[in-house]
Amino acid sequence: MENKEIASAFKLTSKLMDLNGENEFKVKSYVNAAFRIDRLEKQITDLSPEEIDNIEGIGKGMIAKIEELQETGALSELTRLLELTPPGIVKMMGIKGIGPKKAGIIWKEMGIETMGELLYACNENRLVEVKGFGEKTQQQIRKAIEFTISNTGRFHWAALENLTNTIIKGFKSQGIELVSATGDIRRQCDIVDRIEILIGQSYSVNKILFLQDLGFKPKPDERGILINDDNVKLKLHFSSKEMFYGVLLQTTGNDSHLNSLIELGFKLENTNNLTEEAIYNSIGLQFIPPPMREGLDEIQLAKQNQIPELVTPKDIKGILHCHSTYSDGLKSLEIMATRIRDLGYEYLGITDHSQTAFYANGLKPERIIEQHKEIDHLNKKLAPFHIYKGIESDILGDGSLDYEPSVLRSFDFIIASVHSNLKMTEDKATARILTAIQNPFTTILGHPTSRLLLAREGYPLDHKTIINACATHKVIIELNANPLRLDLDWRWIRYATEQGVLISINPDAHSLEGIEDVRFGINVAQKSGLTRQMTFNSLSKVQIDDYFSKKKLK
Repeated sequence: MENKEIASAFKLTSKLMDLNGENEFKVKSYVNAAFRIDRLEKQITDLSPEEIDNIEGIGKGMIAKIEELQETGALSELTRLLELTPPGIVKMMGIKGIGPKKAGIIWKEMGIETMGELLYACNENRLVEVKGFGEKTQQQIRKAIEFTISNTGRFHWAALENLTNTIIKGFKSQGIELVSATGDIRRQCDIVDRIEILIGQSYSVNKILFLQDLGFKPKPDERGILINDDNVKLKLHFSSKEMFYGVLLQTTGNDSHLNSLIELGFKLENTNNLTEEAIYNSIGLQFIPPPMREGLDEIQLAKQNQIPELVTPKDIKGILHCHSTYSDGLKSLEIMATRIRDLGYEYLGITDHSQTAFYANGLKPERIIEQHKEIDHLNKKLAPFHIYKGIESDILGDGSLDYEPSVLRSFDFIIASVHSNLKMTEDKATARILTAIQNPFTTILGHPTSRLLLAREGYPLDHKTIINACATHKVIIELNANPLRLDLDWRWIRYATEQGVLISINPDAHSLEGIEDVRFGINVAQKSGLTRQMTFNSLSKVQIDDYFSKKKLK
């Protein structure tokens, strides 16, 4: 074992000992030994026992540890510490700016155990007010995590949106009229592993040179794939102008969808000068929107002319999940409300965190009164725009909501969400959520599984049981539009709407920029076939008034 490996093992041991609050003297001894070994001119294995004895800071104890590493390839002390520490916390300490002290706060005080959870905490501004962090550190950590996640080769759709548009604009700037995203990007998949672009002309080296300025270069081990420094893969497709829409159709749908089309008679050579709609019609199908081309039941629906008119951004009349500086948002209630009004929406449902969410500055009852007074003032000032008094109430371990009934009655609506105790069995987790759904104060079930895409598996739930309960108790289900969540998963939305459950597409905004995340929710909602009629916040202010009033009466 070489010096760097030994020093690395000692450094990690010292960090984990510090993290777990162990003897400070021992921590320093490992730090010092790592420092000395790392700077030796010769490999320590080539030194005699006498030479090792003469190294300052390397005593008999450390010599024994070095021998253990050389003989077994492992260090029992390090193994013990790794068993005590969540793997995600160990990875975090590899991020610049996160040492043992900060990692300890993240883990033991904030309850965060993975980098994905930490990224989401940054997204919700949880680190801004934490001692030792602040907004600048939070921003640095966010960038470092995003870079680390990118190296897995899988990305949130939102992370590649701007780059995709930049590439398309690059081709169009060269006079190419026919160019489009295709593949997973065009189908608006929540997770993608590459950008695919179709260009309506034959291949030309001169036409792709601009991609070098975007950092793209050939990927040696994958023919036809370009890759940039952020590990984003790019695949280019080329076609004649006449065949453009045929190739676009061929490259958009997944394999299952395309195979179904071929069985019905789709042939690329028969698509000259036809639009996608005309191609579908030629094989007896209604046009299928790109997001739905997933090889599920869209072919059968298209045969019966039952592809629905999908919900669009213009259908959304209001925003029903936002946070302000009353809890963990970056902007005041008035600033959030004013921006939402100026974007053309009719209403805002403010839903700051409830009191149990201490990590998010959750609202105690006296602060709820203060917020409600401000809402009354702003509703006069901003009319006819309206702010509804909501709360994102934690669902406690037993399924109860996070306030006494007297407090819950003061709200116009309540989003009930799980934020803690995420490691229950499916039976216990389902029972917990069922209790919350049955609570007469629950209006919306927030991000049902609390998943974090590419970071944390969702809460284990019996989805059908949960959805059926929401249908019985007239509880709306949230499609949390934050691109790190997109929860409820789009694959369950169809079942929910078939049971008569309304879906609320909510951005869960903690900043002005976060308000616009609603469009990412719309993306995946379209994949499920969600319509305006089954989208709760497509209702007008008048309709929402009526809905909330009737709910409160019940």
